[in-house]
Parts: sequence; C-alpha cells; structure tokens
Amino acid sequence: MVAANKFTFSDKSTMGSWDFARSVAGIRLLADLGASHGLAPKEVLAGTGLRQRDLDDAGCVVSAEQELRLIRNLLRHLRQMPALGVAAGLRYHYSTFGSLGFALVTSRHSRQALDVALRYFNLTHAFTRFEATDSEHETAVSIDADHVPEDVRRFIIERDAAALVAVQRELIVVSDALRRVELPFPAPGVTAPYERAFGLLPRFGTGRTVVAFAREQMLLPLPQANDLMLKYSEEQCVRILERHRVRIGLAAKVRERLACNIELGMEEVASAMCMTARTLRRQLTQEGAAFSAIRDEARIALAEEYLVVLKLSVDETAYRLGYLSCSAFITAFRRLTGETPLVFRKRLEREACGAAGGR
Repeated sequence: MVAANKFTFSDKSTMGSWDFARSVAGIRLLADLGASHGLAPKEVLAGTGLRQRDLDDAGCVVSAEQELRLIRNLLRHLRQMPALGVAAGLRYHYSTFGSLGFALVTSRHSRQALDVALRYFNLTHAFTRFEATDSEHETAVSIDADHVPEDVRRFIIERDAAALVAVQRELIVVSDALRRVELPFPAPGVTAPYERAFGLLPRFGTGRTVVAFAREQMLLPLPQANDLMLKYSEEQCVRILERHRVRIGLAAKVRERLACNIELGMEEVASAMCMTARTLRRQLTQEGAAFSAIRDEARIALAEEYLVVLKLSVDETAYRLGYLSCSAFITAFRRLTGETPLVFRKRLEREACGAAGGR
C-alpha cells in the first residue's frame, strides 16, 4: 500500500471563511441558470446590489454575500427542482476561472492541476473547503461545508462537488476516472438527476462529502501541459488575488453600511468604523474609491430594488433614499443610469413579461 498523502489549501487567513472577493463569472453562471428556467433578471438579482450590466463586466468583483443572496433567490424560485445545485455545478468549466483555468489545463497532469486549484482556491468561486488525499488507488477530495450558512449548504455542497467533477472531466481524457461520490444528506425521492450528472449513483447519508477519482487516471499527462505557461498563469493568479483583496476592502465595508442605512454621512460611517473622516477619505482614495461615488452606487442599487421588486412609486423611493425632492432623485438616477426611474422600471417589466412568456 502507498501511504496516504494529503494536500490542503494552506492560506489559513482565508480558508476559515467563505467571505472572500470573487470574480463575477460565478454569479453570471448562476444568473444564467435562473434565466434558463424562466426567471427574470430582477428575480435573480433582487437584493444583491448588482445589475445586469455588472454581470457583463468581466472586471467586476463581487462579494461572497452577494453570491449567497443570489443563491437564495434561486432557491426561493426553483426550490422544487431536484439537484438544483448539481445543475449549477455542471455549468462550470476550467475556462470559467480565467488565469486559474489556464493554469489547470497547462499542468502536467490532473493531480498537479488539483494542487494548483487548492493553492489559489479563492479563484474557484467555491464556498466549501477542499482537502485532497492520495492512496494507492484513489485521489479523494473531502469537501467541508460546516461553516457555510445552513439554508444554502445543500445547494453549495452539490454545486461545488459537481463543479469539481465537471472540470476534472475536461482535463482527464478518459471517461471512467470518477470512482465514487458521497453526499452527507439523505437520499432524495428522485435520484436520477444525480446519477445522470455524475455517471454513477452517489452514496447518500454518509455524513460527509467526498469525491474520489482513480489515481492512475489523475496522473495521465495532459495534452496541453506546458511548464512555462503554468508558471506564467500562476503569477497571474497571484496578481488577481491581490486585486480582489483591494477591490473588496474598505470600499466594500462602506458600501455594506450604506446599504443598511443610506442616510449615513461620511462622519457617521467613519465613526462606526473607528476612524476619522479624514482617515476614511484617505484610505478610500488609496483604493481608488470615493465616498460620494460609493453612496451613489448604494442608492441606485436600493432604488432599483424599491422600484422593481417592491414596486414603490418614484416619490416613495425618493423619500426612502433621502432625496429632498422627487425631481432631485430623477436627475440623479438618470445621471447614473442613463434612464429615468419610470423608463427603467417599464423596461425591466417588459423583460420580465418576455421571460414569463417563454416559460
């Protein structure tokens, strides 16, 4: 027997939490899943603070909380669908992960690709924690979701496990590399979607999540292996993680406080964050952000939710957002979005009707 060999993601500063910045690509896939089942953008994005144009911006960085809110929207509207998380996970491809995906495909073999993914785990969009263990015949990936909010835990376990399988299938040229899948929850009434997705029937009710591959297949050479390109791609991964850390830093914390109370001024936000307004302004400037711009973004995100989801009048929306007059709100909304509030609402309602007609 070959002694077991473990490789676990080692960045303990982030590994203990799912709350790290992530590219918009993962949210875009989830939004597309909702759209494929007839959900309108307003239903999928409600409460996230995101707009459709954000999903089309490849440089957009989102928070984990925004992705969780979108997942909760999917569960609210599509809860009756069996294996919804698995369906989401199968939409992931190595290309979804940008530079990380390129690092995976240029690795020497799939086992090395797995190590690369674990090194830059915060670029995978996962909420769970992975640990890879090698034995004589298997490479088993244990997936820990104990820290994930309970209301979305099953979806995320299914999603992350299926995404792992989907990407490994793209890398490994043989079809029988997957040996077993263990899922912690009881077997559902309908198991066929799981069997179709994985190509085998998972073991349910095991109390743990494990995805195991044949070790021999994991060590097969990958057709696009290239050590030089792998090194370059890993360097890009480091740069991207640093950009994400900055983009989701102080500005994101300010945005979250304003989302809870849009009437807060800079002095109040700074005080709540145990700093002076001058320090807050300086640190935001270092991140390339400004308090006024962040407040505008927060106001528009709230305005869209009030107008489209809660269906409030323009007057009531302006009042809730703290504008002195309805005309001042309309002017600000048009300046930031290019549309008046009523034109914006009517356009989204037409889109929703079109989506409903296609169900």
